Amino acid sequence: MNLNGKKVLVTGADGFIGSHLTEHLVRAGADVRAFVYYNSFNSWGWLDQSSDEIRSSLDVFAGDIRDPHGVRTAMQGCDVVMHLAALIAIPYSYHSPDTYVDTNIKGTLNIVQAARDLGVERVVHTSTSEVYGTARFVPITEEHPLQGQSPYSASKIGADQIAQSFHLSFGTPVATIRPFNTYGPRQSARAVIPTIITQLAAGARQIKLGALSPTRDFNYVRDTVRGFAAIAECDAAVGQVVNVGSNYEVSIGDTAALIAELMDREVEILSDEQRLRPAGSEVERLWADNSRALQLAGWAPEYPGIEGLRRGLAETIDWFTRAENLSRYKAGQYNI
Repeated sequence: MNLNGKKVLVTGADGFIGSHLTEHLVRAGADVRAFVYYNSFNSWGWLDQSSDEIRSSLDVFAGDIRDPHGVRTAMQGCDVVMHLAALIAIPYSYHSPDTYVDTNIKGTLNIVQAARDLGVERVVHTSTSEVYGTARFVPITEEHPLQGQSPYSASKIGADQIAQSFHLSFGTPVATIRPFNTYGPRQSARAVIPTIITQLAAGARQIKLGALSPTRDFNYVRDTVRGFAAIAECDAAVGQVVNVGSNYEVSIGDTAALIAELMDREVEILSDEQRLRPAGSEVERLWADNSRALQLAGWAPEYPGIEGLRRGLAETIDWFTRAENLSRYKAGQYNI
């Protein structure tokens, strides 16, 4: 499949990854319908910051992924669906788990049910590396056991299984992309890299984080959206789960030190108790095996290893430290 000229619905188009993906698809020649979360301010989220050329090309649909009628309406006439709409903050899932079931599981059911009924050519469902929990072996392949170590990850496991069940039961053409820890411009400060950058940019001499020893596989957002496009275009990915990660492991503490080095700051890194996950819920290690993405879809990261991380962080720091962008973040507050 070639996305050029296809009618593509992107759910969660107003979010961090979704907005970058929407822009990427428009530039690639797709006819994009952007599904944004309805609000009375008529905000399109991060798409409001896109260029006039991008925004004028979009067919914007404001709705709620939890509503099957709105989802079906949004999907009318679409060839491809990129399903990113989800609740993703792990701490928020501790005290409001019901909303994660409604949004992540029921929302995914609404997508695949409509796709089945409408005869959509391709659905790319978004998973997360959190479904693996703490690595039992590394690098983590798609065959790694799934472990619901938070209500968020449990809801995404449920969503993944709903998506796969429609492929197995009804032949719905679903491919599941499993991104590891995506970072880059526009990311919420609930994530660790924006938390570090915004605190340093605001002049903090001490930065507060959660646990410093866990490792993550950080994937720059440009690589992640390339992964979405590659998997959508890959017929062999239908019915498959495909990791998209950098195949490079780094600790949170070392990431913070690298950002401080790139920003030329001397700082003390503190572990803040309110930012710690419950012990059994902390994912201690993530490291992606990305070989399936290469084999099936020809995808490989353009920001690999430590040098790729340095380049991606430099671009991210440049964006966050611009006054008009930094002003959107509350650097002194803990954002769950």
